[in-house]
Amino acid sequence: MNSHDAIVIGAGQSGLATAHALLERGSRPLVLEAGDEPVGSWPHYYDSLTLFSPARYSALPGLPFPGDPERYPHRDEVVSYLRTYAARLNADVRTGCRVTEVVHDSEYRVTTADGEIFTAPVVIAATGGFGNPHRPALPGLDAFPGTVLHAARYHCPEPFRGRRVVVVGAGNSAVQIAAELAEHARVTLATRKPVKFTAQRPFGRDLHFWLDRTRLDRLPIGPWLPGELTTPVLDTGIYRAALDRRRPDRRQMFTAMEGSKLIWPDGQREHVDSIILATGYRPDLPYLGALGTDHDRGISRRHRGLGFVGLEWQRSLSSATLRGVGRDSVHVVRRLLR
Repeated sequence: MNSHDAIVIGAGQSGLATAHALLERGSRPLVLEAGDEPVGSWPHYYDSLTLFSPARYSALPGLPFPGDPERYPHRDEVVSYLRTYAARLNADVRTGCRVTEVVHDSEYRVTTADGEIFTAPVVIAATGGFGNPHRPALPGLDAFPGTVLHAARYHCPEPFRGRRVVVVGAGNSAVQIAAELAEHARVTLATRKPVKFTAQRPFGRDLHFWLDRTRLDRLPIGPWLPGELTTPVLDTGIYRAALDRRRPDRRQMFTAMEGSKLIWPDGQREHVDSIILATGYRPDLPYLGALGTDHDRGISRRHRGLGFVGLEWQRSLSSATLRGVGRDSVHVVRRLLR
């Protein structure tokens, strides 16, 4: 068994930020990444994805995002940035190491799919949620003969050209994917509630400028700000205009499915070729097993030395984002090592 100061599970944005925070406090962490390179889930997101936040607010600690700080970086720019960040970390980052089990006695024992075992007094789970897409239990979905795809597996509109598509969800990804597809297919956005929009650039400045200036972006979750909120769709006006043009059209969530037909609330039955579920994610932490995931702002309530970084609403509204994981990692590392 190999012993280390600390073990970080995951080498995406959360894991890299956590490794940086550990190094800053004199710890020498081992970072275990299941994928082929330390870039997290970013290469798997849809091809047209751009960040919701400008480059100025999208950097990890210690390395500014290159280029114009006011631009909105593309998915591939984020991948390149994370590669560079990992290369400059001077940390022991090992790729192709999928963690399958973490157990605790006098210290933590971490086992990988290849049977390697590593030990440390501190373990920080930083695998986020992208590996665990949420598939809601919609009636009739399992018997649907067409294509059912979670947004995590959607890449581009070409495979759906000319087809009848329903996108389920009301968040940023749902609206962006539906609007993109509507240029190539007949698309409905199915939601339980009306889509909520917020201006991308209120008063001429990006929303994140105001969130940062008012410190709302980092304000801890508390009674006044519950941990379960619906994030509005950031919009310069193009998505609201697309819905106004009914490209895509927005309908109340269908009530049932019969084979390839959806049943809408007004009783209409309609054949559909494809359903895309933009229904979010759940924490991707199966390796923790009996250790559980109960935490207080990233610190396990049950096990000393166990922490979390990158969970949605972990400490603030920005906890699962590029701009938020750096702050959360510093907080978690400080509490674990003090």
